[in-house]
Amino acid sequence: MKKAVILLSGGLDSATTCAVAKNHGFDIYGLSFFYGQRHKIELESAQKIADFFKLKEYKIADIDLRIFGGSALTSDIDVPKNNNDSINSSIPITYVPARNTIFLSYALAFAEVLDCFDIFIGVNAVDYSGYPDCRIEYIEAFQNMANLACASTIQNKGKITIHTPLINLKKSEIIQLGTGLGVDYSITHSCYDPISIDHKNYACGKCDSCRIRLEGFKKAGLKDNIFYAN
Repeated sequence: MKKAVILLSGGLDSATTCAVAKNHGFDIYGLSFFYGQRHKIELESAQKIADFFKLKEYKIADIDLRIFGGSALTSDIDVPKNNNDSINSSIPITYVPARNTIFLSYALAFAEVLDCFDIFIGVNAVDYSGYPDCRIEYIEAFQNMANLACASTIQNKGKITIHTPLINLKKSEIIQLGTGLGVDYSITHSCYDPISIDHKNYACGKCDSCRIRLEGFKKAGLKDNIFYAN
């Protein structure tokens, strides 16, 4: 079986991406990050996804993007709530500078060590919050760079492919795809600003990520079985 490195956030997009890769016959090697994010609870969901799909190997890289800040996810800036202007318009304050470039670079290093040439990432350019590193142009540029950067590609052992199976899908279509592939979305987490009540974590239901997720389930005609505070 071919090997694939998958960037695993704990959200429904990365869970669906795992299902797609598995369905295509890849042995999956997962990579997540503790990068100082306020919603570090997502790593609990990432571990559940890794267990659910029986990943060959799962690693968590510990980096600290709080030293730069510049994002509501890595600093004391408030996460916007019920902000209609922030979805699919201007780049919101939840954008983490260069995050996907950093993550993909780690995935590239992991892949080269594994003698692997396939990397999966669950970016989406349709129902998303306007992040520049989720666009097709960005992925194509990174893939071109990757094939210039690695000893394995320079030695003609293979060619790096960055797989983005969700990039042109609406959130509802992603959910329908994953449901058809048997994804259990109750183990995923999407909220940027989770709320703890009686030692139990709830999604806020008001941040961009929660609202895009909820709208996706609504349009898919399915129930979202995670817990919301509101």
